[in-house]
Amino acid sequence: MSDAAGGGGESIETELSRDMSLFDVTFIGVGAMIGAGVFALTGFAAGIAGPALTLAFFLNGLVAMFTAVSYAELGAAFPEAGGGYLWVKEALVDPNGFFAGWMSWFAHAVACSLYAVTFGVFLTEFVVLGTGLESDFVLFGFLTRLLAEKVLAALMVALFAYINYRGAEETGKAGVVVTAIKIVILALFVGFGILATLQTPNWPQKFVASPRFAPGGLFGILGAMGFTYIAFEGYEIIVQSGEEVVDPGENIPKAVFYSMVIVVPIYVLVAFAAIGGITPTEELVARAGGVSGDPASVPTWELLGGLGELGIIEAAAQFVPYGAPLLLIAGLAATMSALNATIYSSSRVSFAMGRDRSLPPLLDTIHPEKRTPHLAIFLSAVLIVLMAVTLPIESVAASADIMFILLFVQVNWTVVKMRATHPDLPRTFEIPYMPWPPLIGIALQLLLTPVLIYELGLEAIGIGTRNEGLIALGATTVWMLLGLALYYGYSRQKELEKFEEETPTVVAEETPAFDHEETILVPIANPASVDQLVRTALDVARERDASVVVTNVVSVPQQTPLSEGRAFVDQQRAVLDAAIDFAEEYDAEVPVSGVIRIGHSVSTAILNTVEQRDADLVLLGWRGRGRRRDYILGSNVDEVVKRARCDVLVQRIGQPTAVDSILLPTAGGPHAGLSVEVASAIARRTGASITALTVAVDGEEGTGRRRAEAVLSETADRVEDVPVETELVTADSVTDAIVEASADHDLVVIGATREGLFQQLVFGAIPEEVGRRADATVIMAKSDLGLRSRVERLFGAD
Repeated sequence: MSDAAGGGGESIETELSRDMSLFDVTFIGVGAMIGAGVFALTGFAAGIAGPALTLAFFLNGLVAMFTAVSYAELGAAFPEAGGGYLWVKEALVDPNGFFAGWMSWFAHAVACSLYAVTFGVFLTEFVVLGTGLESDFVLFGFLTRLLAEKVLAALMVALFAYINYRGAEETGKAGVVVTAIKIVILALFVGFGILATLQTPNWPQKFVASPRFAPGGLFGILGAMGFTYIAFEGYEIIVQSGEEVVDPGENIPKAVFYSMVIVVPIYVLVAFAAIGGITPTEELVARAGGVSGDPASVPTWELLGGLGELGIIEAAAQFVPYGAPLLLIAGLAATMSALNATIYSSSRVSFAMGRDRSLPPLLDTIHPEKRTPHLAIFLSAVLIVLMAVTLPIESVAASADIMFILLFVQVNWTVVKMRATHPDLPRTFEIPYMPWPPLIGIALQLLLTPVLIYELGLEAIGIGTRNEGLIALGATTVWMLLGLALYYGYSRQKELEKFEEETPTVVAEETPAFDHEETILVPIANPASVDQLVRTALDVARERDASVVVTNVVSVPQQTPLSEGRAFVDQQRAVLDAAIDFAEEYDAEVPVSGVIRIGHSVSTAILNTVEQRDADLVLLGWRGRGRRRDYILGSNVDEVVKRARCDVLVQRIGQPTAVDSILLPTAGGPHAGLSVEVASAIARRTGASITALTVAVDGEEGTGRRRAEAVLSETADRVEDVPVETELVTADSVTDAIVEASADHDLVVIGATREGLFQQLVFGAIPEEVGRRADATVIMAKSDLGLRSRVERLFGAD
């Protein structure tokens, strides 16, 4: 998507950068679904459904699929941050849109509370295992286990809120690693659990005769389904990333379905392994709340229910080598990953509502330095901590389940309505047999809610023996009443005022269409680099009969929606305006346009621009800073040089000076042609002379020297209409000789060298050392060699 930036420079566009692949977004969904839920809720759910928990997980997958198809269709048609809130607001009458956002905010916040509480429980258990503390310890006369769990939960929420405020993120690769760790550890749990189950005499009796497969009956199965339904809200996270996904029309539906196909079997197998593999002992029975009697007569599902969030941890301790610490590590990784993601999602929803004036506009505030919605993050963190420290974990989970179910009901109805109200949407995926799948999804989800509340108990009003269901219902009701009062007392009027302020005028300025076959892309961030980079680009463009696109990237943290990067566009416009003005003065015949990209990664945004503009050459600026071990020229330059599928020039910016003499070091090779082309283009424009230089190493005689002379002769023949001299130098060091010779020239143009397969440098040791050490301006050239270049990129060769 793109907008034309206003205020001068009519040929400057603003675009968002899509940099998330199908693999990335699928793992986001899988990581969200295989989160704290499977670790914390499996035990509780076993206590509700009994051995039928395996069936409950499978049926949950089917029920969730009826809503997943709605998310797939709408997520592909509306690939924007905001997800269900934006769709409902678009399609349904008020106050449905407000309540969709209000419930989504609460649902994500409460889910985050669940993850925070689970983290506190798991970390406390990890400390108990490692130190030998009593399970029900009391330290310093006041620090009970429950208090320690709540304090740790609050501290972790505060930590991840601060991380989100700073704009730090769990990178895509780190997220994949965390998700892979969780899957591997759960695979070990399942494998050893099934082995322990099959080694137990009469093991089927655990599932069919304790006292039966579904001791809670249909209500127990439905209650467990409702209690664990939060585990399938990962497709909401997938569509929240829609505006950053490459080819969202195709990849979002695939990610939704792939993630479901991966997750549902894992949940079923975890339930089977936990119920079949654990063996009741006196110690476990004593630790399990509400469970008593001879261990031999205690059903394993009842034991897991009594152990609650520690159910599968205790199971793993029995049948997996080092099982308890392994599962605790996986659970801690899952909760930390989920905490980061849900604080991020929760603040995004409240931020979007502030932007729409559904909530006070202070939530729409972006920090001027961190570029994150800091007030939305803070308020979400306060809500999360409040829920985490005041409610029992069962009530926290149930409250989140109720809110997500109500939101999913609205989304299912929205997809039905939009078939009539928005018939021309670009539906790259369409739900078959409409309107039945979303209507079935609505019916099934509305069935789960009252059963869930009933199973968790409303003892205070004479239903059941517990009150977790009543607490969850009370928290949900209070939040909805607060939303009702806020909507009619504030939001409705503010939304009307906002609508009246906005004009219906839409200005769309297009980049001028050029007939030139080639395009040269010039990313510029530093105003001091404008003149030298644009001059080089124009000189080469004239030779190639190419157009020039100057680009600048507005980078925003992962926590900030890409669309909000437009608030910082004006800070970057001056650079592009200066570049276009200089181009008009220097060579008005070469067409020049500008584009401002908005993205989370500068290098990815540049690479996206290369692909979308079908650029033939990209010219990068480099300030020549000292080398770090992890970066050669700089992280962004390195990535672009290695991955761009076009010719690449990197210009080490030197002191501005007239170019009268150009040094062209060469040893032949596949990149020499580009360096000759660039040197010739600049020389023809400036009237400079070229000195072609080849260095023979001391002791290299005979064939080696004759080869060097042949390279010089071939290079001189390539240069046309420009004075050229050749020079063959013998020296101990090729780099030293080139640097020494560069002192007599204004510009050095040097091609990349061919080095070892696993060479980590991006141009080669000699060009990069010359770039660092020479006083003159240095241009390093690297040709795109097609398939060969891609193979070299794969193995890190250059």
